[in-house]
Amino acid sequence: MPNYLSLNQIASADRGRIIPALTRLRKKLSREIPPRDLQDHLLLATWNLRDFDSNRYRHGPRLEESFHYIAEVISRFDIIALQEIGEDLGPLRRVMNLLGPWWDFITTDVTEGPGGNRERGTILFDKRKVRFDNVAGEVVLPKRTLIAGERQFARTPYAVSFRAGWFSFSLCTVHLYYGADSGEKMQRRIEEIDTLAKFMARRVKRENSNVILLGDFNIVSPQHRTMQALLDSGFHVPDNLRKPTNAMKNRYYDQIAFMIRRGELQPGTYSEFENSGVFDVFRAVYRPSECAVYQQVCEADGRDLSKWLKKSDGTARSESERKSYFVKDWRTFQISDHLPLWCSLRINFSENYLKTLRPN
Repeated sequence: MPNYLSLNQIASADRGRIIPALTRLRKKLSREIPPRDLQDHLLLATWNLRDFDSNRYRHGPRLEESFHYIAEVISRFDIIALQEIGEDLGPLRRVMNLLGPWWDFITTDVTEGPGGNRERGTILFDKRKVRFDNVAGEVVLPKRTLIAGERQFARTPYAVSFRAGWFSFSLCTVHLYYGADSGEKMQRRIEEIDTLAKFMARRVKRENSNVILLGDFNIVSPQHRTMQALLDSGFHVPDNLRKPTNAMKNRYYDQIAFMIRRGELQPGTYSEFENSGVFDVFRAVYRPSECAVYQQVCEADGRDLSKWLKKSDGTARSESERKSYFVKDWRTFQISDHLPLWCSLRINFSENYLKTLRPN
């Protein structure tokens, strides 16, 4: 449970809006995400937090309440990979303060160069459940395996080793090249996915390890070559994880893919919950019906309303166009244009181990 003490410092009029929204979010999370337990299951997630939180596109910055909503979602998992964390770690530390001292994070330096956007790959984990296993590093390709024979990744993947219960594993968080929907730039996207999958598959074979690739692969669809490039190297994406993950629910960008030792990929088992899913935070907060409310919030906060009121060509937005801006742009810079993708894995193999010790 996140720390709510800072809500006392928010004006009572704003709390009258925030507390009901936070309550709706908590109820929805409790209905859809299995409860965390001590030793049997690992709740794992990935979430691209759009431009967190540089405000370089001038749709923000994020309101105080947005940090509470984001922390509330993160707190329902044991470990989560985040993409698009910015150069300034201040916003991330605000989330960490809300999560509590038992949470920790490991992050990359910013990615330099064209296409890097000065982003970080970051993993947050609850130390009471997950232990950092002392190995971390960015994936840098040897010369013989460079993409198209000449380039590294646009944004460097980041692999970190962890242990939870009986399960040891490496998470490799990615935000791969997008480029375009066709042509040479699409081919580059496919080549990045293919190169990374092959690189990590070789590592698994060499080390006999468990690897989970997760993050924003910019997958077009489960039937597209972008997905096939991931699967061809032997990574497994369960059918129930092949779901749209963007806020508009028409793209399959984010994925969780496994290459796990025999017998150790065991989905969580629950009587009342699914063992994986995509969580739609916008069913609880920043709902379309609240467009006018948040325009007033921004006005009262002294924020620039030009993007609310005018289109890029300078003409005034109609009421319906302001609502479209709120849904498709403004709120995605408060939360994200991606939704968290999650799954549950069993991490208690004690029964299986005891069976191996039985005399014949």
